[in-house]
Amino acid sequence: MALETDLLIDRRRLKRRLSLWRAACVLLLLGGVLAFGATRIEAGFGGGQVVRLAVEGLISDDRELAEAIDKLAKDVRAKALIVSIDSPGGSVGGGEMLHAALLRLREAKPVVAVMRGTAASAGYMTAVAAERIWARESTVTGSIGVLLQTFDGSDLLGRIGIRTDSIISGPLKDQPSPFHPLSPEGRAALQRVIGDMYDQFVGMVVAGRKLPEEKVRALADGRIFTGRQALAVGLVDAIGGEPEARAWLAAEKQVAADLPVRDLETRGTAEKLFDATWNGAMKTLVSEWLGVDGIRALWQPAR
Repeated sequence: MALETDLLIDRRRLKRRLSLWRAACVLLLLGGVLAFGATRIEAGFGGGQVVRLAVEGLISDDRELAEAIDKLAKDVRAKALIVSIDSPGGSVGGGEMLHAALLRLREAKPVVAVMRGTAASAGYMTAVAAERIWARESTVTGSIGVLLQTFDGSDLLGRIGIRTDSIISGPLKDQPSPFHPLSPEGRAALQRVIGDMYDQFVGMVVAGRKLPEEKVRALADGRIFTGRQALAVGLVDAIGGEPEARAWLAAEKQVAADLPVRDLETRGTAEKLFDATWNGAMKTLVSEWLGVDGIRALWQPAR
């Protein structure tokens, strides 16, 4: 009787696992069909759309994002790009990457920028690539400049009896270093680097805002501005947000105000849909194999 009961339990367990495998296969097949359909729908969507690029948090170099922006130039569905910025800044390289990609896109599509809570430093560098900039009255923006920070821990290390040494190929190779103060030569060399990056930033603002260089340099001392202050000195064009940007695109660029908006993604809809289906199928299988019954079966002694 015990043997027949065990056989019945094993048969039910096997049948349940077989059903789950079948369900997983159906999910994967359905995911493939839906992904293919999504690709065809995207390809055949002829009504047009406005694309929104959300630039949030710290800005860093992102090759996939630059490629996604470049693809918009050839996307007949994309009629314009709204760059929605809420960022305190980031790396100079990241800001330069976004700025250059947006300038390339402007040759084919209208590009406008909407500043939200913060659009400072590299965030503002991104914004000046747009044809027109909106800000809220309380937006924190500006901070035009370049910063390099280091620290000197040599006194602390000396107090606890730690001494460091460096073998370098030249006198500037270890400048800056947390293990000793900057030398006058090191400070001068780093200042030249920062000065060159600063000149590049100023040049972007001059070109983007069509302001005299002397005026930009007077504003580019690292200070921040509110949106109202930025409007008064010419760093933004108007107070507003995405509705105002859509209205301007409709009036000036003939981009219909009722076009749908989609967020720019570095992965396509089909890829995301297939990944979601795959992950769902795998979770189903793993939950079965590593569920209570699965764990119990692993520890069940052989008969």
